[in-house]
Amino acid sequence: MAEASGLFSATLTPCFNSLNKTIPFSHFQSHSHLIIFRKRPIHCSLSTSDTAKSTATQTVPWGCDIDSLENASALQKWLSESGLPPQKMAIQRVEVGERGLVASKNIRKGEKLLFVPPSLVITADSEWSCAEAGKVLKQNSVPDWPLLATYLISEASQMKSSRWRNYISALPRQPYSLLYWTRAELDRYLEASQIRERAIERITDVIGTYDDLRLRIFSNYPHLFPEEVFNIETFKWSFGILFSRLVRLPSMDGRVALVPWADMMNHSCEVDTFLDYDKPSKGVVFTTDRPYEPGEQVYISYGKKSNGELLLSYGFVPKEGTNPSDSVELSLSLEKSDKCYKEKLEALRKYELSTSQCFPIQITGWPVELMAYAYLAVSPPSMSRQFKEMSAVASNKNTTKKDLRYPEIEEQALQFILDACESSLSKYNKFLQSSGSMDLDVTSPKQLNRRLFLKQLAVDLCTSERRILFRTQYILRRRLRDIRSGELRALRLFDGLRKLFN
Repeated sequence: MAEASGLFSATLTPCFNSLNKTIPFSHFQSHSHLIIFRKRPIHCSLSTSDTAKSTATQTVPWGCDIDSLENASALQKWLSESGLPPQKMAIQRVEVGERGLVASKNIRKGEKLLFVPPSLVITADSEWSCAEAGKVLKQNSVPDWPLLATYLISEASQMKSSRWRNYISALPRQPYSLLYWTRAELDRYLEASQIRERAIERITDVIGTYDDLRLRIFSNYPHLFPEEVFNIETFKWSFGILFSRLVRLPSMDGRVALVPWADMMNHSCEVDTFLDYDKPSKGVVFTTDRPYEPGEQVYISYGKKSNGELLLSYGFVPKEGTNPSDSVELSLSLEKSDKCYKEKLEALRKYELSTSQCFPIQITGWPVELMAYAYLAVSPPSMSRQFKEMSAVASNKNTTKKDLRYPEIEEQALQFILDACESSLSKYNKFLQSSGSMDLDVTSPKQLNRRLFLKQLAVDLCTSERRILFRTQYILRRRLRDIRSGELRALRLFDGLRKLFN
């Protein structure tokens, strides 16, 4: 599974997760990506409504179990026969990731591996088995993400005639993805994390994208896009595949692509290497950043993502403390009782911000955008001239002044952040305390296993995010203590001088 670094919809906008500058904690410590239709209909059984009763989903009829080696071996054989050069890796069952690429020979640090030719890479320009279907989508200017999602379903629905049948047969029948969580499960297991809102938005966007295609295109060409094949269930499958496997290749003008074989590689937070197109060898490669011995799993990076983002797209959470890019999103909001609420709201809207905004906090600190938002939230009417400047910095759109500081309201701003942090911590504590007593009584062993799996993912995520909040709370309290003790010393000095002159 490789980095899903693109977005299929302009409405898929996450909370702040790519801010430029972070205020390190050390700052406070030192003052701190012809159709043959199946006769069996595919019915959608996944609901995102609050009344969803089913916790298991109807799986698509293609693909395989997540740990199938038989399908993977058939894929490797087909790829080799189709132009994939001899490899120093082989697909095996692995402890982390179900399946992965394992070194079969010694691999040196700095060595280029894979060399997957463009003819074995799926892009928006790939040839359709049903050329008419592809032509219709392109005539309607369908963007790359929904185009590729529809392409996967189209090719999968006619496996015998598709050149990608071996690849599709090796894809998981149900990808690890929050797209397969019901609304009730999201509310239950991710109630404390902001990733819940991101997951709901993503599911809503996938459903919205499908509905748009169905109304504008599919319903007008039912002979090309029958609903028993092109439905919300199959779209959740295809988008699940895209989120977990699509890569953006910088050296191919940033084109997004599915790269069979390469997408069997798993992620490690300790690895910095990634996939790209290598012009001299004319293939998709990656360069190792460490040596591997035979039998060792070979890793790539899916990108510098937080544990929540990895769960959102890839369906796993790294072990606590192993992800240096981990962060937790903290929500800050303006108070409607603020005397300058309307003026501050106007300033925020000018920079496309809202009265409630999320910012990422890492174990090492938080972005200057968060501090700017906090300054705005606590600033008095006398600082109204600075509202625009604060909002500009908070939006990350200020090109002249990235950092700002207002000593006269720093204490109030830090206290404002601490209050939000402690409010968020109370939700995590409540969830983790109640997670041991959650009712998991179900009639089907498969449902029980699934719920236990989801619960464990949620516990792992919340534990890692709470750890960052605890650290933030500690730093904020210490900084506030230093400020207040300094003010007390200054007051005592002033009183002493006043008494002296009296």
